[in-house]
Amino acid sequence: MVYDMIRQQMVGSLPFVRHCGIDLVALGDGVAEARVSDQAAVKNHLGTPHAGVIFTLAETASGGAMAGAMAPVLLTVRPVAAQATIQYLSVAKGDLRAMARTGRPGAALRAELEAEGKVRFPVEVDILDGEGQTVSKMVVEWYVSPKRT
Repeated sequence: MVYDMIRQQMVGSLPFVRHCGIDLVALGDGVAEARVSDQAAVKNHLGTPHAGVIFTLAETASGGAMAGAMAPVLLTVRPVAAQATIQYLSVAKGDLRAMARTGRPGAALRAELEAEGKVRFPVEVDILDGEGQTVSKMVVEWYVSPKRT
């Protein structure tokens, strides 16, 4: 239930994500899935999904995985994407989905946040085409600290 509320809030509060037609379809403890359908508005000059849309799709999924891992404390923290690297492995075609996961369980990340006052961790993302082939990979480093007052 809390994951659904986070998912809905994220989609509703990110205008560029909505503009691209990206939907965060699933979210759990350190995992998330985002999708974008094959549509003319997000294609490049080659008729394939624009690299910026692929990046935004993957970054959105990574944010979902981060938010899922931080769910119990999400309202009290300030998450920032500190770094992102992406590899475009092959030409993306058709509908795309991004599958994101943290390397450690949410409980471990929250324990480090509590002990250290901050936590930085990678979220790995695989971007797959409609046939289930991995077309891109991304790693987003998230930095999470308490909200500033």
